Amino acid sequence: MLREFELITSVPVPSRSGITHLYTSTNLADAFAIRLPAGTSSNPDLLARFIFSHQPFWVGWLLKVRDTIVASFGLKTTKHLASLAHRVGAFKVYSTDQTEIVLGEDDKHLDFRISVLCAGEAEPEGSHQLVLSTVVQCHNRLGRTYLFVIAPFHRLVVKATLLRAARVGWPLATRL
Repeated sequence: MLREFELITSVPVPSRSGITHLYTSTNLADAFAIRLPAGTSSNPDLLARFIFSHQPFWVGWLLKVRDTIVASFGLKTTKHLASLAHRVGAFKVYSTDQTEIVLGEDDKHLDFRISVLCAGEAEPEGSHQLVLSTVVQCHNRLGRTYLFVIAPFHRLVVKATLLRAARVGWPLATRL
């Protein structure tokens, strides 16, 4: 049975997010929200690093399968991307501020951005809402085919990753 802070809901990409109007057209735009318990950090960089370092084990397996397949098409692999500088896991950091970090990657088949957005104001009970959003713009048939294949997995991975982070226990806010 899920506890209150383990409920993940599908929501629109927040209008205040830096990725909302990034592309003139998108082939995928989704967002999932989870409530963070009182006392949890609202630092988007810290939350993004926490989320992507606590993914379920099977996500790593899926990424290995993905890397094996996409390497034959000359696409970037997660292993290669994770070795580069200025990254949160395999994702390049595009921007960060007090409420949001935007991550992503550009490749020959598609570009994508991920937003980790944390509400700046705490709810009355001291909790915050975290929204993990993704937008994708495909460049060609390879990109559209790739997205068609991975989209169902993407949604499962996002929800499972947020649930795993909630069950591990979110990082606490630091007091100065």
